[in-house]
Amino acid sequence: MLKDLQIENVAVAKKLEIEFEGGFSVVTGETGAGKSVMIDCLHSLIGAKTNKDSIRSGEERATVSALFVDVPHAASFLNGEEGDAEVSLSRTVTPDSRSAVRVNGRPATVSQLKDAAPYLIGITSQHETQTLIDKDEYIGLLDSFASDDPLLEDYRKKYSVLSAKRGEIKELRLSLKDREMLSDILSYQIREIDSVKISSEKEVDKLLRLREKIKNIEKTAKSKALIDKALSSDNGGAVYLLNRTSAAISKLSDVLPDAEELSEKLDEARYMIIDVAERASDGLSSDEITDPDAQLNLIESKLSQIEKLKWKYGSTLEEIQAFRDESQKKLDALEEGEDALSRLEKEERALIASADAAAEKLTAARRAAAEKLSREMTATLKELDMPKVRFKVEVRTNAGSDGFSLTGKDEVDMIISVNPGEPMMSLYKVASGGELSRIMLALKCSVNEKSGSPTLVFDEIDVGVSGSTSERIGIMMRELSKRVQVICVTHSPQIASLADHHYLIKKAEVAGRAESSAYEIKGEQRALEIARMIGEIEITEKQIAAAKEMLGAHDR
Repeated sequence: MLKDLQIENVAVAKKLEIEFEGGFSVVTGETGAGKSVMIDCLHSLIGAKTNKDSIRSGEERATVSALFVDVPHAASFLNGEEGDAEVSLSRTVTPDSRSAVRVNGRPATVSQLKDAAPYLIGITSQHETQTLIDKDEYIGLLDSFASDDPLLEDYRKKYSVLSAKRGEIKELRLSLKDREMLSDILSYQIREIDSVKISSEKEVDKLLRLREKIKNIEKTAKSKALIDKALSSDNGGAVYLLNRTSAAISKLSDVLPDAEELSEKLDEARYMIIDVAERASDGLSSDEITDPDAQLNLIESKLSQIEKLKWKYGSTLEEIQAFRDESQKKLDALEEGEDALSRLEKEERALIASADAAAEKLTAARRAAAEKLSREMTATLKELDMPKVRFKVEVRTNAGSDGFSLTGKDEVDMIISVNPGEPMMSLYKVASGGELSRIMLALKCSVNEKSGSPTLVFDEIDVGVSGSTSERIGIMMRELSKRVQVICVTHSPQIASLADHHYLIKKAEVAGRAESSAYEIKGEQRALEIARMIGEIEITEKQIAAAKEMLGAHDR
């Protein structure tokens, strides 16, 4: 359950904290006191988009944090292991719209908040109630009640494979339509790439070095001749002089104690110079250059071809080769022609059968759940002052192989008749605001039995209903609170009088600025607040007496 909620620097809430209890709680206060701020903050803790404009003027950041206790499923989901059944969430927003999320003190993501939400809290606001006028939402509501996630996941995997196969078929059919032209294009591309006969960047580097050598062949020849002469073992060369010097020093061992060591060092130097001479000579050799002009033209042409290929098929030779291989695959497929299409269509038929079987299982689960939900909803709505209501969840299945969609082959509708003699029609066409509120409450009661959110928050679920109906709504929330924690933001004195705990959000002027505070009220304070909710500008003794009577009548 939600144990503690702290809000700092959000709109009128400079520092607002509420310590909630289990059971049934209501939150009341005058319009603009900060009740909607509380709901918005709870939404932000389960992944809703934050708004920098909500940061209290003059502050550097806004922070919302909450502590949930007795939530082992959420703790296990977020921590990845069994452990403590407590979860703390916090979210901070700065003026640059950056949002920092923490779960149990560790950095987390907004996606993690969204994924963990069903294990922590369910929030029903006026906006969510409006989803009942969107028929596309009905299938998701039914799936939540049916708890058919494994069946839906299995179907979606098969649907995904089928969709991919259909994409292949579509592409091949388009290719076959212009087969001859496309075959000519692919063949040309393959020939153009193969004609260059260079498959690696190392070969390109070798061509570039040879081009430079040819361009500088005269300078290279002079340099080679100079190096050969300077380092040669002929008379006057470095190797020759080192040989002579080494021999001369070795003969001075009688007068030079380290003559042998010095001679060896000179020998080492001689070997190093010989190595340098040989490597330089090999590197500068122009034996491979037989016709400089012809070879240079050939190299330039080859490099030009490579640049052309890079411009057309890829920025590297590896990308060009990958393009060539893919073109070859497409050409092979074209050459297979109708045989390939027949093979893909056979595979498609097998995938259709597999997806159909998965869809049938999903449909069966939905229809069984629809019957049960219809019965539960009808019974619950009658308790909510809709005595003549008829309510039914319909599951209609699309026939044929083209009836597949991401959610299966079903369309879900919720039909209702509130008054006797009226035909049943789609909920989104006929329900009023007050009826939608009661229907959403009834759905939450039924669906939550399956989803298992330990805390349910209702934001002004009483909008558009009469006092007697509000009382029935309150009674139902009180019954629901025997199984889960229920928190209701309300303007209804009937609902407020039924709660176990009553929290008041109040706005006052502090240091010249509006600031909200929140605290639990009991006894006389609670009677005064309910009297205010009953109505009129000035609270009268009659209103206070009525409030006390309401509290006494519902006292447990």
